[in-house]
Amino acid sequence: MEYLKKTFRWFGPSFGVTLDDIKQIGVEGVVAACQEVPLGEVWSVETIASLKNEIESQGLEWSVVESVNIHTAIKYGLPERDAYIANYIQTLKNLAANGIYVVCYNFMQLIDWTRTNLDYILPSGGSALYYSPIAAAAFDLFILKRENAKQTYTDDIYKEAKNYFEGLSEGQRKKLEESILAGMPGSRKLIALDQFKKNHATVLEISKEQLQENLSYFLNAIIPEAEKLGVKMAIHPDDPPFSIFGVPRIVSNYEELKFLLECCPSPSNGLTFCSGSLGASGANDLVKIVEDFGDKIHFIHLRNVARNADGSFYEAEHLGGSVPIDKVMKAIVKEQIKRHEKGKIVSIPMRPDHGHVLLDDKKRQADFYSGYSLIGRAMGLAQLSGLEKGIRENLIEA
Repeated sequence: MEYLKKTFRWFGPSFGVTLDDIKQIGVEGVVAACQEVPLGEVWSVETIASLKNEIESQGLEWSVVESVNIHTAIKYGLPERDAYIANYIQTLKNLAANGIYVVCYNFMQLIDWTRTNLDYILPSGGSALYYSPIAAAAFDLFILKRENAKQTYTDDIYKEAKNYFEGLSEGQRKKLEESILAGMPGSRKLIALDQFKKNHATVLEISKEQLQENLSYFLNAIIPEAEKLGVKMAIHPDDPPFSIFGVPRIVSNYEELKFLLECCPSPSNGLTFCSGSLGASGANDLVKIVEDFGDKIHFIHLRNVARNADGSFYEAEHLGGSVPIDKVMKAIVKEQIKRHEKGKIVSIPMRPDHGHVLLDDKKRQADFYSGYSLIGRAMGLAQLSGLEKGIRENLIEA
């Protein structure tokens, strides 16, 4: 039985990691996107082919697209959404024409992920990404200045956030703002605060139920076309998997995953299983999610988080932290066995998601997109590969 297909996310050589670096790590595939194409526009056959050829010139394959991002008109259910959906479908056709059949995407509002500290120093001397609910509340209350935000926090949290914010220098306040507005992978450009406020005001007018309806509308438009093409759509969970800044989450737990899979049943409508995103909430049973939705998992992100009692968390080593990664891997291998017994493809693409900044990574940290170091991710890949092999030998070869 085949192993998981090992892949590595690549944003291009200007982000501190080259294809030659990736080749030396020993992965089979690259996870990439046509990042220069403006949001909502079609990825042409030629643009896709150019990136694919660049990757293949190093003896690697372009295994997964991450991501074909979704225009806000689709997320917000605006009248022009059908035009952007048509563009999205054409992009899927052009990807399939180039032999690329796994597409990761998300339906997150405002930004793709949120952390409050992008350089949290660990006891080891390395650094990781960190989320503090108090720092997030301070941003919400005193930088974003969301209307009636104070009423959504307890008195204790409000006081703690106020004290925290007042204790920050101007430079530290700016750093907090930039950390939160940096959540667009593959871009060094921060979202302007004014634009963020405008988008935020819009999404606050949309209920969770309406957002789910907008996702269902999108899926029911694109999934039949994806199925014809043989394309597997793999939605990424919300990160973190709980409401922030008053914005609803709709891809953050078991029931929400169940909803999106059932609203458009199809082999092409599936998941990116991200242990780090889902694992940031202690309420999520990751093993059960793999066991119950395993046949819908088209792509896997494996990382760990260390959760704290106050709701904060940092990205731990891949084998450490609060996520029972050994049990998660065991559930994944069992899913592979099920697929093998049914004669299905079992080599699900997997990448080590995020990594600490370690050793010589520090010399080019300014070039990396936050979370996407070289050595830290390579170490995670080695740890996960060893874990997978040990579990397989216990389950299959014993």
